Amino acid sequence: MSYVGKIIRLFPFIIFRHGDRTPVENFPTALHKESDWPQGFGQLTKIGMQQQYELGRYVRKRYSNFLSATYNRQEIFIQSTDYDRTIMSAQAHLAGLFPPKGSQIWNPQILWQPIPVHILPESQDQILHFPTSDCPRFDELQNETQASRAFQNRLQPYMGFLKTMAAHTGYNVETLKALHKFKTWNIYDTLLCESIHNYTLPEWASQEVMGKMEKLAALSLQSLFGIYKTKEKSQLQGGLLVNAILKDIKQAIKPSNKRKIRIYSAHDTTIGALQMALNIFNGKLPPYRACQFFELYQENNGHYSVEMFYRNDTLADPYPLRLPGCTSSCPLEKFAALVSPVIVKDWSKECGKSQVRNFVASLMKVLVMLILRSLVRCPRSDVLPAAR
Repeated sequence: MSYVGKIIRLFPFIIFRHGDRTPVENFPTALHKESDWPQGFGQLTKIGMQQQYELGRYVRKRYSNFLSATYNRQEIFIQSTDYDRTIMSAQAHLAGLFPPKGSQIWNPQILWQPIPVHILPESQDQILHFPTSDCPRFDELQNETQASRAFQNRLQPYMGFLKTMAAHTGYNVETLKALHKFKTWNIYDTLLCESIHNYTLPEWASQEVMGKMEKLAALSLQSLFGIYKTKEKSQLQGGLLVNAILKDIKQAIKPSNKRKIRIYSAHDTTIGALQMALNIFNGKLPPYRACQFFELYQENNGHYSVEMFYRNDTLADPYPLRLPGCTSSCPLEKFAALVSPVIVKDWSKECGKSQVRNFVASLMKVLVMLILRSLVRCPRSDVLPAAR
């Protein structure tokens, strides 16, 4: 990648999926129990640690002429979702990105230094953990999607396969058809984890079966944030991260800004929600350590532009992504205008939370009136009730 004629101007913005992990859950007929996995379900593995360390080294190499050679707390901010695997991925990533040098070496036998990773509880995380919790309208959209013709047309070719899978896995067909409940996706994920770590697979888990399961898992991700009413879904989910990125980009061009890079450690659903909100999703599941780059440039004429890259293969350089309606090097003003439809001013209102609160408040008023009315009608008695 060439920077001729441009200056990276604060900053690169990076979102990656955690590294290799153990399965997140089992299916009824699974051959292996949670106790068969070191540290149990949903945990980063040694492979995952190495993957994130490698990614950190790659980021160091990519921005070697831009980042300071040593860690500077004012230049970097890294945030993670509140999961062991994403927090540990962030730590392994930072080990590759900022190994201690010179005066930062505190133990010659350990070329590592602690760097803070910022975390929000899942209930408060509205930019990395998708789907976000407590959004009634998004729940409605999921049910509408499953019933939509657009989704059913994509699911129909797999109905015979799902019946076979139901017999193999112990789930009923209705459960597997409900892709938004993730059971089908999780079956594929569990088998993939077992395959990576050389665990014995069921006899029925052939290469052909795994291929179909992967396509269904990808369809599950697409149905979650796309296929039906994608714009509204994006406003409630991925658009929140788009808005955060845009705010940080605008902050980065201020002369007072000292930060040079922002990094987010998250999930495949994070990358999927973000890319579908931007209409740049390739239809495939983001693999472990998949990495989305946003880079802000200042042109020779003083104007700013944004470029996007996606790294989903360690054997190749990240490939450029183009925001629909713009060039690969998109002027900042146009970038902001093109993403504005997925950014809402009042997320709670769009989620329908205000309607829910109003309904609950109205219901409480009715209940209070009924209680007061019953008390008024109740005949007075001078006899105290017996103690109970």
